[in-house]
Amino acid sequence: MMNYSDYDRYPAIHVRTDGGVHAWQGWDAIGEELTGRLAGKGRQVICVDCYHGVWEREVLDALTARLHPDHVFLAGQAALDKAQVDQMLAYHVTDDRVFGILSHHHIEQFFDAEKRTALRREIEAAQGVVLVFGVGAALLCQPDVLVYADMARWEIQLRFRSGKLANWLSDNYNEEILRKYKRAFFIDWRVLDRHKMTLHDSIDYILDTNTADQPKMMTGDIYRAGLAQAVGQPFRVTPYFDPGVWGGQWMKAVCGLDPDKPNYAWSFDGVPEENSLLMDVDGMVLETPAINLVLTRPRELLGDKVHARFGAEFPIRFDFLDTMGGGNLSLQVHPLTEYIQNTFGMHYTQDESYYILDADETDDTHVYLGCRTGIDREEFAQALAESQETGRFDAERYVNVIPAKKHDHFLIPAGTIHCSGKNCMVLEISATPYIFTFKLWDWGRLGLDGRPRPIHLEHGMKNIQFDRDTEWVMDNLVDQVQLIHEEEGVREERTGLHEREFIETRRHWFTRKVAHDTEGGVNVLNLVEGEEAVVESPEGKFEPFVVHYAETFIIPAAVGRYTIAPHGPSVGKKLATIKAYVRT
Repeated sequence: MMNYSDYDRYPAIHVRTDGGVHAWQGWDAIGEELTGRLAGKGRQVICVDCYHGVWEREVLDALTARLHPDHVFLAGQAALDKAQVDQMLAYHVTDDRVFGILSHHHIEQFFDAEKRTALRREIEAAQGVVLVFGVGAALLCQPDVLVYADMARWEIQLRFRSGKLANWLSDNYNEEILRKYKRAFFIDWRVLDRHKMTLHDSIDYILDTNTADQPKMMTGDIYRAGLAQAVGQPFRVTPYFDPGVWGGQWMKAVCGLDPDKPNYAWSFDGVPEENSLLMDVDGMVLETPAINLVLTRPRELLGDKVHARFGAEFPIRFDFLDTMGGGNLSLQVHPLTEYIQNTFGMHYTQDESYYILDADETDDTHVYLGCRTGIDREEFAQALAESQETGRFDAERYVNVIPAKKHDHFLIPAGTIHCSGKNCMVLEISATPYIFTFKLWDWGRLGLDGRPRPIHLEHGMKNIQFDRDTEWVMDNLVDQVQLIHEEEGVREERTGLHEREFIETRRHWFTRKVAHDTEGGVNVLNLVEGEEAVVESPEGKFEPFVVHYAETFIIPAAVGRYTIAPHGPSVGKKLATIKAYVRT
């Protein structure tokens, strides 16, 4: 196991400024800035709109104590009550623990029209300093100052787990985390992202309260400048790590994580829909959801062809699955395209692959992939069904068990049954709809919450492709490396993915500088071999960008040409990157 200590868990974009003060930390400094903005101007409406997940009472109390508004109005006064919301959302929420249907609701639908009109009139009649606060507050007023309190999705999930946060316009504080996450994924985040984008260009200040007792605020102008800068240079999103029933020990050592934790199972290391983007503004680091970059700068980030195909969605995901010293992942399958469209309202599916970043060479490491030739479908289905009662299932009888070693790349188009075995460190390269996994068998384990993990045999059996048998898998999904180009110090290989998958991957082995070009589409890379490399622009468009072993980094389409070379302790040594992009 490589034990490099330079993995950066908190990568930040250093936003260029032209002098002056652009960011503030602490409620006193924030209050002073906002008070100064309001002072001596007669009637002033300050609107603080919020993403759900912000600790609204704490923020409201802190601002009220410092702004001394003459009037305070809460957006929640005009919202629908819980019963009305539940009735409106019942079809999309569903009874399933994991899966809902993607919502196309807009925020206006969550407010009572008469109450909203009445509240707007009260606000318009109020004199002095008027504070309008809460989720959807901007719907109720024409603000003189607009503050947006944003919130990272990972922090929202942690607040869900604490039991102190319910879903938006719900009181499900004690509901299991799977159901809270489901409602957020399928409804809350969709609605609130749409609303946030209608405000984006008008925001005067961004308020960051992701870290307890460390509120920060930056101007809307510097925030938008940071996003504009990001799409012209390489960048990393902020990874997060989580334990699991099958979790391992590899990420602890390589990524510098808490050694006292029992394990870490997975990490989102390159998922803009879920990760955050850190902005360093004059030495102050503020956090914003990386999805904001995707939603506001899709053409520069993704490129015209990718944007035309996917809209403002980032289609490539890099994440880690750590079973080193752990256990097998759950045996699973992902939905076919027509199934995910017709059942969940998602327009593309989760094709994926396992790149073996590391493996325990002293162990019989392997992956499970595809159906064994000649198995009986009905017998297989019956055995899975019985396993829910008996806690026993002979996976090796029905699924191919294929040896795995470091730098192998296994391709997994949707509909292919699969999972990683123990003692593998997987860099999962896939399409983005990460929630749509149908677990078939989980080796008789309980989740960390002590409950059986959700199994979806009915969904799974409708999607497993039984003709992807042993011969087909070996011919199409295993060891598909093709030499593309080789010269002194550089070897470029195609490692996949399968023709049914829209992602192309290229691996470069190199001891000297390698030329790359985005060719008008976003590139996502990981340094899979070697301690350190540097990414540079031949035209000097951005500052040299240093990456370390196992770090995922994104090259926006707008960058165009770039180079990657060994750097620091890796000069003179052999390195490797894996690069993913959308075939166009």
